[in-house]
Amino acid sequence: MSPAAATATAAAAAADGDRSEIAFFDLETTVPTRAGQPFAILEFGAILVCPRKLVELESYSTLVRPSDLSLISSLSVRCNGITHDAVVSAPSFADIADKVHDILHGRIWAGHNILRFDCARLREAFAEIGRPAPEPKGTIDSLALLTQKFGRRAGDMKMATLASYFGLGQQTHRSLDDVRMNLEVVKYCATVLFLESSLPDIFTANSWISPNATTRSRSNGKFSNGGSSVSSSTSGQKVESDRILSLASQGEGEAHPIFSLVTPNADEVVKSDTVRPDAFSMDSLSVDLRAEPLLSDVAMEEQPDNQDSDMSVSSPAAASEGCSGYAGFLEPEEVSIPSIRASLVPFYRGSQRIQLSHKGAILQLCCNQLRVRFGVNDRFLNNAGRPKFSFVVDISPTLCQVLDACDGIAQKLSVDSGSSSEWKSVVIRKNGFANSPTIRLHIPTVNADVPRYETEIYRKESSGSSEKLVFSQCNIEEIKPLLSTGTSVDACFSLDHYDFQQNSGIRLVAKKLFIYSN
Repeated sequence: MSPAAATATAAAAAADGDRSEIAFFDLETTVPTRAGQPFAILEFGAILVCPRKLVELESYSTLVRPSDLSLISSLSVRCNGITHDAVVSAPSFADIADKVHDILHGRIWAGHNILRFDCARLREAFAEIGRPAPEPKGTIDSLALLTQKFGRRAGDMKMATLASYFGLGQQTHRSLDDVRMNLEVVKYCATVLFLESSLPDIFTANSWISPNATTRSRSNGKFSNGGSSVSSSTSGQKVESDRILSLASQGEGEAHPIFSLVTPNADEVVKSDTVRPDAFSMDSLSVDLRAEPLLSDVAMEEQPDNQDSDMSVSSPAAASEGCSGYAGFLEPEEVSIPSIRASLVPFYRGSQRIQLSHKGAILQLCCNQLRVRFGVNDRFLNNAGRPKFSFVVDISPTLCQVLDACDGIAQKLSVDSGSSSEWKSVVIRKNGFANSPTIRLHIPTVNADVPRYETEIYRKESSGSSEKLVFSQCNIEEIKPLLSTGTSVDACFSLDHYDFQQNSGIRLVAKKLFIYSN
C-alpha cells in the first residue's frame, strides 16, 4: 500500500467514525529507585495497523518532558537511553494529551504487557492533568496472548527474547521501534501457529509442545504535532486493567480476522478447550489481569487491622509440634552457608529459573515464633484480580544471615546467566525503622472455580496442640484477624526465584503456617 493510499484509507475511516484500526502503542518511563516514587512518561509511540492486512497505516512518536526532571535516574537512562538533556525541550504530557487521546480512544489497543503497565501509566498521566483517559473498545495484550497460545518455546516472554528467537534484531527500548517489533513478533508467532494447526500430527509430533498444552494464567502517513518526531514504515510493554474491555460484536459477517484475538466479554472468562484445541484458534484466550503495582516488598507497608472474622468452623487435625523438624525443611541454625548452591533448572515451557539447594536437596526453611509486623491487606491484587495474601514478619539474625547468603548466590547466577533485571533483596531493611530486618511471606492461592489456599494453615493453642483451619473461600476478611500485627507464627516456606518485568529476586512462599492463638 502506498503512503498516499494508506493516509487516504485512515482519513476515510476516521471520517466515517469507523475507528477499526488497531493502535499498537508503547511507553518509555522513568524507573522508580525508591518506595513510593512515581513513574513518569518519557516517550509515547504508536502505530495504527489495518486489521485485515496487518500493515502499518500511520505512526506517531514523541519524547515527553516529565514535570519532575529529577525522576530521570541513571537506572532509567540504562533502561531506555533517554537522558535529562533529551527531554528538557520536549513537550509535556499536557501538550500531547489531545493527540494521544485521539490516537487511542475508541480503537482496539495492542501492545506487550500493556494491561499491566502502559494502561496504568496512561491513566495516571491523564489523571495528573485532570483529563479523562482514553478508553479502548478492545484490548490485545501480546504478553498474555503469546504466553497462552505460543508458549515459552522462545524462553521468557520478554519482547527482546521473542525478537531474538525470530531473528528480528535487538530491542532498542524506544517506543516506536518497540511497537513495530511487537507487530512483527505477533505476525511470526501467528504464522508458526497457523502452520502447526495445518498439520498438527506432524508438527506437534516433532515438537516439545503438546497439542493439549494450555497455560495458567505480557507508511509514510503521519500525525502532525509540533516538537514531535514523526516516523513512517510499511512494516510494521507493561500495571493496570480492571478488566479486559470487550469488543462490540460486528454482526455483519465481516468480522476482522484479528478480532478473534480480542477478549470477547469483560465479565466472562473463556476457558480453553480440553481436547486437542486448534493451535491457531484464539477464541479460548482467557486473561483476567488486574491492578498489581510494580513495587518491591519494601514499598508494601501495611497497617495493622484487628477486625473480627467470619471464618467457618475449623476441623480438627492431628496435633503438631509446629514446623520444627518438619520433613524437608531446615531451621536456620541447621543451614551450612558454604553448602548452599544455586543452579538453573527447567521451569515452564522451555524457560529456566534458579533453584537453591543445600547439600544436594532443595533448600526450604522452617522458623518458629516469627512475629507479624504487618498483617494481610487487600491493596495488592494478583493476575486474577484477587487479593495477594502476604504478610511481613520480623526475623532473627541467623535467618537474616542465611537469606542474605541465598540472595548473593542466586543474584550472581542471575547475572551470569544474562538477566538484566534488577535484583530485589529478600530481606527488607529500613534505616531508622526499629533497625530490624523483615521478610514477606506469601500465601499462594489456587485460581479454581472456588479459590482456595495452597498453604496449610493451622491454629496453634498455648497447650501445643494444633487444629487445621478450613476456609469456605479465599476471603481477606477471614484471614486478616488471624495474622494481625503482633501475632506469632511458625512458618515452613520455600525460596522461589522470580524474574518478571525487569524485577527479579527470591519470593518466600509459605507451605505451612501455625498461627498462635492470642
